[in-house]
Amino acid sequence: MTALVECVPNFSEGRDQSVLDELRATITSVPGVRLLDVQADRDHHRSVFTFVAPPEAAVEAAFRAVRTARERIDLRTHQGEHPRMGATDVVPFIPVAGCTMDDCVALAKQLGVRIGAELEIPVFLYSKAAARPERVRLPDVRKGEFEGLRNLIGSDPARDPDFGPRHIHPSAGATAVGARPFLVAFNIYLKGGDEALAKAIAKQVRASSGGLPAVQAMGITVGGEPQVSMNLVDIEVTTMHAAFDAVAAAARAAGADVAWSEIVGLVPERAVHGAAEALFRLREPVRGHILEEQVRASSGPSLGGFIDSVASASPAPGGGTVAAVAGSMAAALAAMVGRLTVGRKKYADVDAEFRGIIERAEGLRATLLRLGDEDAAAYEAVMAAYGIPKERADERQAAIQAAMLKAAAVPMRTLEAARDVARLCVRVAAAGNVNARSDGGVGGMLAGAAARGAYYNVLINVRSLPDPGAGTDLATRARALADEAEALSAEAAKLVEEALHG
Repeated sequence: MTALVECVPNFSEGRDQSVLDELRATITSVPGVRLLDVQADRDHHRSVFTFVAPPEAAVEAAFRAVRTARERIDLRTHQGEHPRMGATDVVPFIPVAGCTMDDCVALAKQLGVRIGAELEIPVFLYSKAAARPERVRLPDVRKGEFEGLRNLIGSDPARDPDFGPRHIHPSAGATAVGARPFLVAFNIYLKGGDEALAKAIAKQVRASSGGLPAVQAMGITVGGEPQVSMNLVDIEVTTMHAAFDAVAAAARAAGADVAWSEIVGLVPERAVHGAAEALFRLREPVRGHILEEQVRASSGPSLGGFIDSVASASPAPGGGTVAAVAGSMAAALAAMVGRLTVGRKKYADVDAEFRGIIERAEGLRATLLRLGDEDAAAYEAVMAAYGIPKERADERQAAIQAAMLKAAAVPMRTLEAARDVARLCVRVAAAGNVNARSDGGVGGMLAGAAARGAYYNVLINVRSLPDPGAGTDLATRARALADEAEALSAEAAKLVEEALHG
């Protein structure tokens, strides 16, 4: 099993979309990283990024993000409702599959050393990675926040960091890095009360005041509404529904009530299952009764999942990847028609030729799928190049030029492969099994669309080059290939139309 960890860095930025986009691009620039969720809140002036990756990739992505935050976020001008001590305020690692909590502790220390040494930001280890018992709880580590820690680090030995300099970074502050179980960030808004009531309820339910175990809570006002903001640090100890019920009961006792609630970031399925089981008083687990879970369990990788990723707010996978996938599907149809043709007496005269077509189609199918992956990776490399600070102008421009040329070369190869698939589709539409010729026509149309889509991606990348002249020959060749592929696609369609109407 491939080891997989979750990382949930919190940044002190919830308003500037350009900074959030740069953090997104930085994190996804590391191969193997899957960004699952980004949530930003203007009132808290904070964002929470959730990604999963193999351990080493997770550390690299987290480090790059901390570096980007140091360059783009200045705590000297930062104001928000949420407590914070750093531009990157906290970076936890959570074991997901094939690794243990001890492994995540090691990752936290590895990242902490790099942040301290290379970025000159003091790092405090917390939660399961804490080197001191008084630093297990994040609120204790963050006490004083950025403004208070400026005077404490370096003057109070009890506030010396675990890694990095014994002084706060002037603009990026300090960062907490740790390892922990899954945490649920759960906010409950009140109606009929005020911030004072929210603070009183938070004190009543949090563990440090003798309330619910494994619950951290504070009362604040967000968007004009009183909010009890909670971190459920161990949902096996205190579940979401138990926390909700406790806040609701305290609000009602004070003559108020719950208005609504929100989950920040992602939660494990078992947290929602537990709430449903309690609400409905089920005697057996709900998991076995969830239709979608049973469907997922009985199938492999989902086409719907890929389409969902295309439809998401993330710009990758985008048109280049979709074009490559369309070309791969066209190749699959050509292979299918080939297999429905070989071995049949009626088509004995093309048997040897069609066996070759099957082999060629399978090779193109695999090539185009790989190009789909490469297209998404090329986009991430472009974003990483744009992430280089503008102060390093020469380095930035050279990196953008190189990344854009590579990004144009990938759809160029997609275009060439799609043209070859279109040629195969013409042949299977002309001489393949008559009962499957329509499939050859569909393949031809897909191949033509794949070629045109790849051509568009070549052009947009060439036009974005700092030196567009370097891509002139590429654009000219791409136009010729796209025209050729579309002519072949039209020929396949004509053959099918004649066969169906003849």
